[in-house]
Amino acid sequence: MEYIVSARKYRPMSFDTVVGQSALTTTLKNAVKSGKLAHAYLFCGPRGVGKTTCARIFAKAINCQNPTADGEACNECESCQSFNEQRSLNIFELDAASNNSVEHIKTLMEQTRIPPQLGKYKVFIIDEVHMLSTAAFNAFLKTLEEPPAHVIFILATTEKHKILPTILSRCQIYDFERMTVQNTIAHLKSVAEKEGIKYEEQALAVIAEKADGGMRDALSIFDQAASFCQGDITYQKVIEDLNVLDSEYYFRIVDMAVENKVSDIMVLLNDVINKGFDGGLLIQGLAKHVRNVMMAKNAETLSLLEVSEQQRQRYVDQAQRVQLPFLYSALKLMNQCDVNYRQSSNKRLLVELTLIEVAQLTQPDEGAASGRKPRRLKSLFKQLIQQTRPQQAVQQVTAAASRNHEKKAEEVKISQPAQPENSVPKPTIKVSNLGMSWKNLRQQNSKMKILPGTPGVESKQVDEQNQFSQADLELQWLSMCNRMPQKYSGIAMRMKNMNPVVAEMPIVEVEVPNEIMKTEMEQIKGSIISTLKLHLRNNGIDLVLRVAETQEAVKPLTRREQFEELAKENPSVEKLRVAFDLVLA
Repeated sequence: MEYIVSARKYRPMSFDTVVGQSALTTTLKNAVKSGKLAHAYLFCGPRGVGKTTCARIFAKAINCQNPTADGEACNECESCQSFNEQRSLNIFELDAASNNSVEHIKTLMEQTRIPPQLGKYKVFIIDEVHMLSTAAFNAFLKTLEEPPAHVIFILATTEKHKILPTILSRCQIYDFERMTVQNTIAHLKSVAEKEGIKYEEQALAVIAEKADGGMRDALSIFDQAASFCQGDITYQKVIEDLNVLDSEYYFRIVDMAVENKVSDIMVLLNDVINKGFDGGLLIQGLAKHVRNVMMAKNAETLSLLEVSEQQRQRYVDQAQRVQLPFLYSALKLMNQCDVNYRQSSNKRLLVELTLIEVAQLTQPDEGAASGRKPRRLKSLFKQLIQQTRPQQAVQQVTAAASRNHEKKAEEVKISQPAQPENSVPKPTIKVSNLGMSWKNLRQQNSKMKILPGTPGVESKQVDEQNQFSQADLELQWLSMCNRMPQKYSGIAMRMKNMNPVVAEMPIVEVEVPNEIMKTEMEQIKGSIISTLKLHLRNNGIDLVLRVAETQEAVKPLTRREQFEELAKENPSVEKLRVAFDLVLA
């Protein structure tokens, strides 16, 4: 006897035997009963959910000479018999994937002119209609909109978005749903009982999850598992045949993570990898498992679990032992690992670090006492090498040097706050370690902010009378402009082009181009003076703003223009810049 696969052998022959599409089948049966039939239908949805099957059942019911009271075909009249024996002249099936040209559509249109020999309608079922070319669609438009009274078109597709809107507007559209795991399990049970095959419900649940919502896929996997298991489908044999990671690993990992058993999880991960499973697959499966545990925490969301009853109870039991914050944090960590997995050069290390972090979510954090919860790996070892923290960087270092260029070095004293008794001695700073570089200058500037208008800034006094040069003034002026807040970026940009001058120590004179600029600077004059006093270490500094006279009002040069003028006068400056690969800040 010829063997027929289950997907063909148990293909539904009536609306009542269609699985998981009750709303659509009810609508089609009502249309048959009332006789209110459209001239074109479009069945769309994922693969293996019954689109072509429903199209055939509907076509047979339309031409049935004695339909039942609920709209089903009688399977006894000549029309039904001819359809069942595949000799019907009124029902045509066309595969648009191989008949997608304009010539094929024209041939089909010629067939629509011939009235049916038996029954009321000629039904044309066009499968995979999205494969038609644009020219074929356009040739099909007119006939589809106004076909002969005896013609009905049933189009089926898995990709509705590829069909022209002009085609969609001429059809009644029926969207088929994916098969749920419970519906798939119930259908597989009925097939197994008819075939005399023993089964475990948990094994059928694995097959249903692997099918991903397609009944035809589920039946194909069922035939494969039945052949491997020799008539006794068990959970262990199914996961071995389908190369599916046992869900027991996920339950064990979550239990170990709650108990902070990092070493045991690492051993378990090594076992999974040695069996040939990818670390990314483990993370994806574990994320799905944690999501199911979260759904099992609440009775209202328990129905969202697409698993067998036995697995459902295991999820409920584990959910009672796990807290929600742990589940939230674990899902976030695994999602980040899944996102970074493809770009990672050391994928196993990424998986291990993620599992370590998951296993330490319930471990008390070192920063809990201070209220901080930094996201970092806690130490796996209790013995840590304690290192003394260096003292914070010294804010100001006062170095007094004589003006007569004497080369006698003086001792530098660094003022420090008084230390309490029995305190750990602070590390000292050597004079040889003190230095100035562009990196240090940028770091120092980034820590010193000028906030014009901030209370208390203008009142800060410095008890120093340090002498400063024109170069010191220009450097601190430029640094001050770079540190000014974003809302003062406009005035800061204009101030960079100004040249402050030491008129008479310690009076600083600045020439501004116009009265408007002078008014704007007058508003922040106090903050400018306080900043110069602080960084030039002179409490007597004052600022004089002078508007340039008409003959003096020339376009100020930018820093880059000043450098270019200097390079023209002295070419050695440009050579120096090229030699050291310098960039003008």
